[in-house]
Amino acid sequence: MNDGFETRGIRRFLWEIGGFLKNALGNFFSPGFLCLFVPLLLLWEFLPRLDVIPESLLPRLSTVAAAFVDMLLRKQLPLHILYSLGRFFAAFGIAVALAVPLGLLMGWNLKIRAILLPLWQLLSPIPPPAWVPMTIIVFGIGTNMHIFLMFIGIFYPVLFNTYQGIKDTDPRFLASARVFGASELTLLRKVYFWHAFGSIIMSLKTGVSMGLVMLVIGEAYGGRMGIGYLLGQAKDYFLIPDMMVCMAVTGFIGWFLIEVLKYVEIKLAVWKVGR
Repeated sequence: MNDGFETRGIRRFLWEIGGFLKNALGNFFSPGFLCLFVPLLLLWEFLPRLDVIPESLLPRLSTVAAAFVDMLLRKQLPLHILYSLGRFFAAFGIAVALAVPLGLLMGWNLKIRAILLPLWQLLSPIPPPAWVPMTIIVFGIGTNMHIFLMFIGIFYPVLFNTYQGIKDTDPRFLASARVFGASELTLLRKVYFWHAFGSIIMSLKTGVSMGLVMLVIGEAYGGRMGIGYLLGQAKDYFLIPDMMVCMAVTGFIGWFLIEVLKYVEIKLAVWKVGR
């Protein structure tokens, strides 16, 4: 019996992995995208090679690939990636755990909205990079500083998109649920949240992008590990291939995390499939 459950569990896991890869990689292997992407890669390789663009400004694709291998083997790139991801997920988890409930409560209750919304509207226009000097003073240079800066970048998009999604819940859905005796807690769990689910997922995607921006900024200011640190080192020594490797790795991480969120939306928001 246990073997049966374990076998089904493994099959289910592999099925989900296959579905995720199909969904994530499907656009990359479409004829339309390949007709654009492959020529861009060829231009990247041959424009510097033919001196149309100075290689000192735009290294060849093969040069960047060689730098990537060198960073893997000699500069502990995987370890730097793990350090950055650890900080990112800590900040992301804290931001989401605070922003989603606060946004839900502000969208649901007028009194809570009147108390909290003006505060966030006052603080949110401050650009996240503007927090760097004060954050260094308060937290010093290190992991706490990096996590706080990423938290600032992630928190506000998630908060305001959740709030707006809850606030815009169709009154007809609420009236229908109340006719059947739904309590306010049930409305929050079964109506408000799921109506705003698309907005929440979109806010998480925006939060991923902003979090990675602040990750690079924070690690470039201080620390001895992380993608931002490697990027800052490459900038200081004008190692353009290494800079481009860090940019590509950061972009890949962001793409992968956003694809995970898209897949979660597909699995949970079944009413949106096909739109």
